[in-house]
Amino acid sequence: MLFKKKKKNEEKWIKCPSCGETTYVDELKRNFWVCKCGYYFRISAEKRIAITVDQNSFKEFDQNIRTKDPLNFVDLKPYKDRTNEAIEKTSNKEAVVCGTCTIKEKPCVLVVMDFSFLGGSMGYATGEKIVRSIEKAIKHSLPLIIISSSGGARMQEGILSLMQMERTSFALTKLAEKGLPYISVLTDPTTGGVSASFATLGDIIIAEPKALIGFAGPRVIEQTIGHALPEGFQRSEFLLEKGFVDIICERKDLPEQIAKFLDFFNNGR
Repeated sequence: MLFKKKKKNEEKWIKCPSCGETTYVDELKRNFWVCKCGYYFRISAEKRIAITVDQNSFKEFDQNIRTKDPLNFVDLKPYKDRTNEAIEKTSNKEAVVCGTCTIKEKPCVLVVMDFSFLGGSMGYATGEKIVRSIEKAIKHSLPLIIISSSGGARMQEGILSLMQMERTSFALTKLAEKGLPYISVLTDPTTGGVSASFATLGDIIIAEPKALIGFAGPRVIEQTIGHALPEGFQRSEFLLEKGFVDIICERKDLPEQIAKFLDFFNNGR
């Protein structure tokens, strides 16, 4: 009984890893999962969709696509076991959720990555879902919004995972040829093969505050070049200063900001 009470209590309160303050979950939810200190909690695809799209407008598609473990990969445990655990944890079959929706009454195709599913890593099924989403946007002449949160390519799928960088990037050229806008939203973290492909190819690139965005991690880079990196390196604010992202947007303002950009693109067509 003691263990169950503790578990129930943990579900009601969350400790901020930045300031250490324990906050009531309902209060965090009202504040879009942002602590009073400004720390942005990583949130599931389900939570992300709920705070971004118009109520009851999201219609998911291709939800049953999942990896087939093409290499029969085993490390400390079989890849199949890892994916099954991720499915049980997130209730999703892959690291990305795709659907059509409206944002401030503006229809679009929305793709949301979920870091809690194997670190949001991109495998074959992830790439397939993203490519199909791009194709749906083209077919129905809709703008595309992708919200990224990923550690990069999924190592358990080897070259098949890396190939998704090319597949998704090439599909986006077809979207561009049709003159359809693509807005990319970078959240913490957006790294590796995802940052080196579709995530940084948006017509507009939006980033959440203080998000880690880059290819290799800071520690790897420091060990490679042999000296310390500048303060704030690979964070949203640093990348905005260097022209890598177009705007930093608070989570609560994201729907309104996306709608403004969609209006801008529509007026130019």
